[in-house]
Amino acid sequence: MSTQVVFQRHSINSRHLLGRGIGASGTPDTTPTVFVVDSDVSVRRSLKVLIGREGWRGETFASAHAFLGHPRTVVPTCLVLNVSLSDINGLDLQRRVAAERPDMPIIFIADQVDIPTTVQAMKAGAIEFFTKPLLHGVLVTAIREGIERSRSALGYEAELQQLRDRYSSLSHRELQVMTLVVLGRLNKEAGAELGISEVTVKAHRGRVMKKMQAESLAELVKMSERLSGATSNLGVGRVDCFAVA
Repeated sequence: MSTQVVFQRHSINSRHLLGRGIGASGTPDTTPTVFVVDSDVSVRRSLKVLIGREGWRGETFASAHAFLGHPRTVVPTCLVLNVSLSDINGLDLQRRVAAERPDMPIIFIADQVDIPTTVQAMKAGAIEFFTKPLLHGVLVTAIREGIERSRSALGYEAELQQLRDRYSSLSHRELQVMTLVVLGRLNKEAGAELGISEVTVKAHRGRVMKKMQAESLAELVKMSERLSGATSNLGVGRVDCFAVA
C-alpha cells in the first residue's frame, strides 16, 4: 500500500545549475537533492522515504537555522518548506533562499489554509503551496518540476560563468576594443578614439573574437549584453568593458 501523508493543492504558479557534487567513488554525483524543513518529525520521515523512492537524495531539517547551516549543494535541488517554523518565519526564509540560493525552487506546505500567506509566498516565487493532508503523487510532481527548474538555472549559471572566464582573460586594451566594437564603431573610428592604428585595432579585435569564442559580431554583441545584464541583476553595476576611459 502506498503511504499517504499528503497535501491538498492550494494554488499553482510557475517560475527558473547543472551542478556537480563528488560521490564516494570520486566521480561526479549529479543526484538531485530535496530539502525538507518541517518541525514535525513524522512529516520529515515520511517525506524522506518518499523522496528516496523517487531516486532523489533527501535532507531533512527541524528548523530554518539547521537548514541554513548546511553547505550549499551544487546539484539540482528543491526545498519543501513548512511556512510555520519555530525559529524563522517560512516567508523570511524564502527571502533568504531567493537571495542566497536562487537556483533552489521552493514548495510550501502548511497545516491550515491561510490565503494572505499563500498569496505572499506565490508572489515571492514559490512554485506550489499545499495544505495538509498532502497527496504524495501531487507533491512528487511539484518536486520534479522544481528539480527541472533548478537544473535549468544551474546550466544557465554554468554557461554564464564560462562567459565570465573568457571575458576576464581579455587584456585592458582588448576590453577597450571590445567595448567600442559592440557599440558599432568601425576599426578606423575605434583606432581614432583609442589613439592607435586601424591595423592594431583589427589585431585586437581578432584576439577578442578568439578569446570570447564569438563566431560573429552579432554573437559578440549578445555576449556583452548577457554579461552586462547578469552583472546589473546582481545590483553591482555594468561590467567594466563598457567604460573606455
